[in-house]
Amino acid sequence: MGRQRPTAEKPLVVMISACLDGIGCGVDGGTNGDHGSLRSWLARPEVRLVKFCPEDFSFGTPRMTPDSHGGNGFDVLDGTARSLAEDGADWTKGMIKAAYEMRDRALREKVDVAILMDISGAYGSTVTYLGSRFTPDKQYQRGPGVAGAALIRAGIPVISQRDDRSLQMLRDLLDGSETLSDELDHWEKEWYQSYFATS
Repeated sequence: MGRQRPTAEKPLVVMISACLDGIGCGVDGGTNGDHGSLRSWLARPEVRLVKFCPEDFSFGTPRMTPDSHGGNGFDVLDGTARSLAEDGADWTKGMIKAAYEMRDRALREKVDVAILMDISGAYGSTVTYLGSRFTPDKQYQRGPGVAGAALIRAGIPVISQRDDRSLQMLRDLLDGSETLSDELDHWEKEWYQSYFATS
């Protein structure tokens, strides 16, 4: 990240998907899995967390599950794709509103990096569903969700909870160390490389 080791006085400011921080704002009121190991190394004086859930912001919890139809989050922001709930309701306007709210909060808080729940139609980072995830022939697409796209366009680095190499680099920055490991980010892993090999 090209910065000095964070301190309590000058912490690393991390925007995080609220569900990754243990807040029950997933579509069913849950946390989309157990992310205790991620929370444990972020819970330190040298880190200031900015928690946000764009879907909860616009649609509340519990709610239906939105996915991008016709393109990824960049395309939704540009008006060439739509964000639809699982029943087909058009949630595009609310998703864009929440994406820009997340971006604006990140800029106000001077966020250094965002750690977002991958594959989410709101804040996926490198891969999301193309169309509904509830169809038998569900498909994936490269690119971020709507809020992830807004953050990227604002110049804020976005990684996911699956990006093991980038997360290790953050831990090294916080610890003042350099770990030699063969960790990979999500887009470098076998599933991603195999799925998108011909596209």
